[in-house]
Amino acid sequence: MDPIDVAERLGRWSAGRGALYALLAARLRDLIDDGELPAGTPLPPDRVLAGTLAVGRSTVVAAYDLLQSEGRIVRRQGSGTRVAGHPLARPAETTSAPVFLDLLEPRADVIPMACAAPDSPPAELTECYARILPELAATTSDIGYYPTGHPRLRHAVAEYYRNRGVPTSFEQILVTTGGQQALSLLARCFLQPGDRVLMEAPSSPPALEAFRAEAAVVQGISPGLDGFAAAARKHLPALAYVIPTFQNPTGSVLAPLARRRLAETAAALGVPLVEDEVLAELGFPGFSTPQPLAAYSDAVLTVGSLSKTVWGGLRIGWVRAAAPTIARLARIRAVHDLGGDVPTQLAAAELMPRLATVCARLAPERKARHDHLRAEFTRLLPDWHAPAVTGGQTLWVRLPYGDGTSFTQAALRHGVAILPGSGLDPTGDSEHHVRIHYLHPPDRLTEAARRLAEAWRTYRPPARPIPAPPALAI
Repeated sequence: MDPIDVAERLGRWSAGRGALYALLAARLRDLIDDGELPAGTPLPPDRVLAGTLAVGRSTVVAAYDLLQSEGRIVRRQGSGTRVAGHPLARPAETTSAPVFLDLLEPRADVIPMACAAPDSPPAELTECYARILPELAATTSDIGYYPTGHPRLRHAVAEYYRNRGVPTSFEQILVTTGGQQALSLLARCFLQPGDRVLMEAPSSPPALEAFRAEAAVVQGISPGLDGFAAAARKHLPALAYVIPTFQNPTGSVLAPLARRRLAETAAALGVPLVEDEVLAELGFPGFSTPQPLAAYSDAVLTVGSLSKTVWGGLRIGWVRAAAPTIARLARIRAVHDLGGDVPTQLAAAELMPRLATVCARLAPERKARHDHLRAEFTRLLPDWHAPAVTGGQTLWVRLPYGDGTSFTQAALRHGVAILPGSGLDPTGDSEHHVRIHYLHPPDRLTEAARRLAEAWRTYRPPARPIPAPPALAI
């Protein structure tokens, strides 16, 4: 593509503060994701684009390197730089994004094991909808716009935290359309292009994409407390993000003492700390859910959701934070969204006092499915390493050879959609891992394991690993 044409498409990309390469990468990312730079489009050489934009060559190189690590472009010696291929544009062996269309538009012949969430509403949820019908029918003088969330649900979520030993007021709760919107609002509120974010490596794909969407520079750290203080002092992050309970994707749980030290260290260093509690209620029988990090510091920003604990179609999430922060988030949300669905929020308010009961009732089934899939792997794929977890929804599987991205494509050709590990890792590591959920009924898990075993039997790793795809799964 002509460098002048690229420059015109980029428009005003250098306004604001932050690293120029991050700003440039952010604008190119938008052009690629919006389809203005289609798959296969050649991009100008580093020096040529740098000269056209009047920036240093290192700025263009760093921007290209960042986009390559995300799987959005491909750079090859002698072939130049091109926009990465679309999953349907080329054969599966060479595509850089193997499963994400199947995540968004599932096919009847594919067993989806990448996007993890309950696939049917529990009886308690339908009962809650029935309970709120009289209240809904009697509603008058209420247009239903609640940018911060319906008061009943905000009070119910605040009570939920008080019952867990975390003093919380109504003003400290913002209701969102799922946990993903909560993460996006926090990213928009706290980040500007070029800001650094500390994030566990590997970690949650939605959070990774939310931070990158704001042109932040994501710095990977080890899950848990190790290295947090040193990384915070070195990188001076604008935000940090952790999953202390059933870490996604590893399933690890941070011990109470480490939780306290992490929360207090972040507060002492002045680093806003986002605590993702979306999976916190998904312990197996006998597991006691630890206190949130917010129990140890008022500066913690807590994200929660009902989509993972109750039903994927129940798009209810929230942020618990200081009241001034909630007010800022509400103003940002109101620009795009004047509030969520009121009937759904009323039903969620009815459900919140019963959330622990619902999760406890469903826990034995999830544990049995976890055990069943691991047993099938032991029987059919004995050289795979799939450690047991004490809760959550997924297994973090290490492959004995090859890479997760190319094997994910092989699995899809055999009718199973799983998630490659490198797309979940801001450092680009974890290429030998895949993430697989175990929420299907046992007979379907057995069939999925059979298909994966057949895919593994015929799998031949490529000469060099395929670049990791953008992390769009949840």
